Amino acid sequence: MATQRPGFPVRLTPTASAATRGRLPAVPAKPMVSTTPSMASDAVRARMVQKLAAQGITDPRVLRALGAVERHRFVDSALVNQAYEDTSLPIGLGQTISKPSVVARMIELLLGAPALAGKPQERLGRVLEIGTGCGYQAAVLNHVATEVYSIERLRGLHERARTNLRHFRLATVHLMLGDGMVGYAKGAPYAGIIAAAGGEAVPEAWTEQLAVGGRIVAPTQSAGGGQALVVIDKTARGLERRILEAVHFVPLKSGIA
Repeated sequence: MATQRPGFPVRLTPTASAATRGRLPAVPAKPMVSTTPSMASDAVRARMVQKLAAQGITDPRVLRALGAVERHRFVDSALVNQAYEDTSLPIGLGQTISKPSVVARMIELLLGAPALAGKPQERLGRVLEIGTGCGYQAAVLNHVATEVYSIERLRGLHERARTNLRHFRLATVHLMLGDGMVGYAKGAPYAGIIAAAGGEAVPEAWTEQLAVGGRIVAPTQSAGGGQALVVIDKTARGLERRILEAVHFVPLKSGIA
């Protein structure tokens, strides 16, 4: 783990090779928006949370977390007026910020791991996020987990997430530039692993780095060629897998770009 930079609690732990260091980011790491009173108001986020509850999100921890994080800080200024709509928005490099309902659904599933059964007030322990993107989901996870490790393979987005998260000063969120398919073994074992990209199968490295009693929530390729959400619980008896609803995420890729 790199030494924490003064005044910037979001830690950077690069995992790139020496050959990739020193290159300029593909997307400028600029502040995303200047806030406006309407977007910054608690009432705007409260209405979004009410809609999420009406759609079936019931875990109060998830609803509080979504209500606490200012989503408009993670989108470009031209899209600020759409920040609290239930829609995905472009963040550059062919990537998107997920719909609030998708973020809420996946985190609610993560909090439903067997290890937390009957303990609704308990936080998750250490969580690994695959695909930092603009940093929004990492900020939400910070409210429900004791520590968040988030890995991004695209340097431009990694830098952008660092810029976005600087405002929140989250000492327990650690950002890494690296290959999400191999996870991050130095932070293991994880109470939960959540992925914002889907491949043909969940990488073995993720299940190896998951703690017993922990849960993986990730999109994977379905039999019809689309994607479906999969939940994997790691028990003392082995892995238990459930396939849930259809979803649409960017493809899971290896390497650093």
